[in-house]
Amino acid sequence: MSSPLPSPAPRLPEVRWTPRLWGTLLVLCAAMFLDALDVSMVGVALPSIGADLGLSTSTLQWIVSGYILGYGGLLLLGGRTADLLGRRQVFLVALGVFALASLLGGLVDSGPLLIASRFIKGLSAAFTAPAGLSIITTTFPEGPLRNRALSIYTTCAATGFSMGLVLSGLLTEASWRLTMLLPAPIALIALVAGLKLLPRSARERGHDGYDVPGAVLGTASMLLLVFTVVQAPEAGWASARTLLSFLAVAVLLSVFVLVERRSPSPLIRLGVLRSGSQVRAQLGAMTFFGSYVGFQFLATLYMQTLLDWSALHTALAFLPAGALVALSSTKVGSVVDRFGTPRLITAGFALMVVGYALFLRVDLDPVYAAVILPSMLLIGAACALVFPSLNIQATNGVEDREQGMVSGLLNTSVQVGGAIFLAVVTAVVTAGAPADPTPQAVLDSYRPGLTVVTAIAALGLLISLTGLRTRRPGPTVPVARSSSDVVVESTVRKPEAERVPVHD
Repeated sequence: MSSPLPSPAPRLPEVRWTPRLWGTLLVLCAAMFLDALDVSMVGVALPSIGADLGLSTSTLQWIVSGYILGYGGLLLLGGRTADLLGRRQVFLVALGVFALASLLGGLVDSGPLLIASRFIKGLSAAFTAPAGLSIITTTFPEGPLRNRALSIYTTCAATGFSMGLVLSGLLTEASWRLTMLLPAPIALIALVAGLKLLPRSARERGHDGYDVPGAVLGTASMLLLVFTVVQAPEAGWASARTLLSFLAVAVLLSVFVLVERRSPSPLIRLGVLRSGSQVRAQLGAMTFFGSYVGFQFLATLYMQTLLDWSALHTALAFLPAGALVALSSTKVGSVVDRFGTPRLITAGFALMVVGYALFLRVDLDPVYAAVILPSMLLIGAACALVFPSLNIQATNGVEDREQGMVSGLLNTSVQVGGAIFLAVVTAVVTAGAPADPTPQAVLDSYRPGLTVVTAIAALGLLISLTGLRTRRPGPTVPVARSSSDVVVESTVRKPEAERVPVHD
């Protein structure tokens, strides 16, 4: 079935959330917050880790890439596993593994063990992310309630990322190990709270077995794709190794599609992708996160290498964007209700393109308030509009039994888009690296990369514009009910037979 386009809903009576529903959302937000916090903290701590453990630059890269490999490679499997084995069970087990891997990462004394702990953390996040998102979409019914919950949930990622930059700058001054250990107690607190608050979810009954071949092929293809993209700048995009790896990915994905089309219980039901709004959500996620990761990479290099700013100074420069997202978290849901996701995604991408384009004005002696701050505020406003709207658009109109699958697919698009476009931006900058690395020459070599970042966001804008011309279906107005028998006061639910079918 295809996901119908979300549309502006009529104003509903005021809804009262129970304390238990707030507690459920808080636990899920904690896991999302930790994922983003962990990624940003490690990036700032890498120089200290390398100096303490005696690691080369290529080895340090795998501290970041190991997490991406586990996360991006196993999201499809994580999403479907949540549907089949129970979302609550999968979320809590994976959160426990995340806490243990955080503890291990802070205690090890060798590079390989640290990389292994990062891979395990990425693997566990590949299960918590789709399970957490699907718990929200099955606990809060489609419409204003879910839009509000998702807007709060998704903005926790930007808040966690921004706080991670600042916290890492402070903690690394004492020891890089603190940046690894900090997520462990937070994850344990969330785990204990989750045991009490998360609604119980039954395993899927009546399914036609487990899609073991699809799981193996899907996981192998995603792992190989992420690995190939991460290694391509070092090995060479035109090298035999890279080309053969991409060929192997194409073969694995082709076989995966054939298996999924014939499987009675597929890992991904390909009919979901017949929906134009679903495809736009997935492509939008790739371009949104890919452009931002590329921008952050180049902006961080510019600030620390050319402006000689400290890690903390750099983190504070990014803080306005994250603060804007955090402050808007409780308001975005009502904006979605009024204008619909296609308009907000388009407006957000337009702001993002302008923000990236303005950053091209930077020089070796910028005035922060006049040159850098406008870009940060525009990018923050874009993130506040786009990320929650993409999550809402991808999950609307999808049956509860497939929410984990769609959530895993969306998170896969985010991670794969980030890996692919960051590699492209890195390759563009590397190709233009000056023989005489004067500060001005280095800055000039960054500009083509920033142009590519702007072009990626412009591609996302063009994709989103195609959704503005599609007819909007009538809204559905269900009653909010959590699977833990906590009922929220709202209006009458439409019969199941009246729900919009999932096909274009």
